[in-house]
Amino acid sequence: MALTPSTMLPLGTTAPDFALPNTEGDTIQLADYTHCKALLVMFICNHCPYVKHVAPELARIGHDYKDKGLGIVAIQSNDINSHPDDSPEMMVKEKAERGYNFHYLYDADQSVAKAYTAACTPDFFLFDADHKLAYRGQLDDTRPTRIRSGVYDSSNAPDGKDLRAAINAVLAGEKPSESQKPSMGCNIKWTPGNEPDYFKS
Repeated sequence: MALTPSTMLPLGTTAPDFALPNTEGDTIQLADYTHCKALLVMFICNHCPYVKHVAPELARIGHDYKDKGLGIVAIQSNDINSHPDDSPEMMVKEKAERGYNFHYLYDADQSVAKAYTAACTPDFFLFDADHKLAYRGQLDDTRPTRIRSGVYDSSNAPDGKDLRAAINAVLAGEKPSESQKPSMGCNIKWTPGNEPDYFKS
């Protein structure tokens, strides 16, 4: 695992389009979120210890903002040949076990991850009502602590304060602070030969 930061896509960037299958077999598009006051696009997966650390808070955010005008979509872009725990079948299980109430999409050719310059899991991109990037940064300051290979301590439970503050600002028609800390996590597992120019192994 390589600890990787977000690329910090420039604020004001227009949300790249997407049309991807969700865990129910439906195609979900960016256009489905034109009615939202804000849109949160998250690149996550099933196996990453950094995603496992924040997963309970992601579920809470989904439920806390359900009727407040926030659209949420999670995208899984990892190569499932090297990481079968992130397969569409396992995504179905993950969504049910975590209690995610938002769409969980599969980016099989990794083109959407590239369009967003997503680099790590988790990676967060919050857009305003015009789909302009308002926040790209960490959930909060907490991180899982590595005890040994494959074993992590997540007792320092996340509260999502950085992302929640940004969401609240955008929903109120305000701009979040431009002082934003990058998200950190496992690098996206690119299919061999499909690595983007910004990827650093």
